[in-house]
Amino acid sequence: MRKTLILLAAPLALTACGSGGSLDEFAVQRNAPLVIPPDYTLEPPAAGTVSSTATGAQAQAIEALFGGPAPRSAVERAAIEAAGSNSGTVGTRSTAGDPDTRVVDKGADTSKIIAAPETDGQDATADVPQ
Repeated sequence: MRKTLILLAAPLALTACGSGGSLDEFAVQRNAPLVIPPDYTLEPPAAGTVSSTATGAQAQAIEALFGGPAPRSAVERAAIEAAGSNSGTVGTRSTAGDPDTRVVDKGADTSKIIAAPETDGQDATADVPQ
């Protein structure tokens, strides 16, 4: 039964391919030739100079992504002022990893406290004064 269905379906499938018409390979049209733009006033940038359009493009991208500075509410402005928004040093992140930055040595005891496990264990216990 299954073989007879396959034998009947195969000729029907093949006739469907050939009855729709054929492609004409001579009816292909050529594309228009490429046109060279007439404006060649662009000059390469001079070595060691920064392009003025690079900063403009970056500002445009930031504006498109984030929409510029959002207005702050009165509560938010008060919280920022209370935290001392103007007391920070400009460029702090740049000097944090600098080898000339002075760092206070906390000592070995502080390192041991930081490395201690969080819970009571064989090596560390927590005593809470009462």
